[in-house]
Amino acid sequence: MEVIKEFMEQHNYPAFDLKAVFFDMDGVLFDSMKYHAYAWVRAMRASGIPFTEYDCYMNEGRTGDSTINEFSLKYRGREATPQEAEEIYALKSRYFESCPEVKPIPHVSSLLKKIKNQGLDIFIVTGSAQKSLLSRLNHNFPGVFSRDKMVTAFDVKYGKPHPEPYLIALKKARVEPWQALVIENAPLGIRSSVQAGIFTVAVNTGVLEDKVLSDAGASVVFPNMEAVLNHWYKIYE
Repeated sequence: MEVIKEFMEQHNYPAFDLKAVFFDMDGVLFDSMKYHAYAWVRAMRASGIPFTEYDCYMNEGRTGDSTINEFSLKYRGREATPQEAEEIYALKSRYFESCPEVKPIPHVSSLLKKIKNQGLDIFIVTGSAQKSLLSRLNHNFPGVFSRDKMVTAFDVKYGKPHPEPYLIALKKARVEPWQALVIENAPLGIRSSVQAGIFTVAVNTGVLEDKVLSDAGASVVFPNMEAVLNHWYKIYE
C-alpha cells in the first residue's frame, strides 16, 4: 500500500518488515462497545457525572481509573478518591455483566486465522480490565492468544493515549516499530500507537466519524473488519 511506503519514509524507517500485529480488544475483537457505553453512562451518572455514550467512544482505551478521574476533574473539579473510583468501576462492571453475551466482531476470526497462518505474532493491547472479556479470548479465538502476548490495564502505569501500552507490546514482541502494525478503533488508542511509531489501521466499528480516527493519526480507515480482511493482501504483501 502506498500509505505504508509514505509512513516508512516519513519516519525514516527501513522497508516495512511485518512480524507482529497488535489488536485492540473492545470494538476490534469483540462487539462490546455498546455495552461498555451503557455501563459507563449509568455508573458515572449514579455518581453525578453527566457522562454520555459519545464520551465513552471518545475515551475508549483509557484505563478505568483514568476515565473516572478525567471526568471527575471536569465536572467536580477534583479527581475521584480511590474509594470513589473503585465503587464507580465496580458498578460499571456490574452493569456490563448484566448485558447480553458479547459476540466477536464479524470477520475478525477469519482475519486472525489468516494472520496466524502467515506466521506473524498476534498481540492484544487493550486498556480494558474487564476480566470477563479477557477470560473469553481462548473460547472465542482458540489457539490465538496467550497471556504473554497481552498488554492490558493490569500491565501499564499510564495507558492510552500514552504510547506506553504499545511500547510494551513492541518490547514483548521483540520487534522494531517498522516490524509491527496496529489495528485500532478508537482515537486514544490510535494516538497511543502513532506516538509509539507504529503504522496504524483504523476500523470504524463505532459511532464516531471516520475523520475523528484519521485526525487521531490513523494512516488508513476501513468501515468494518470485512474491509480490513479483503485488503489484507495489500497490507501484508
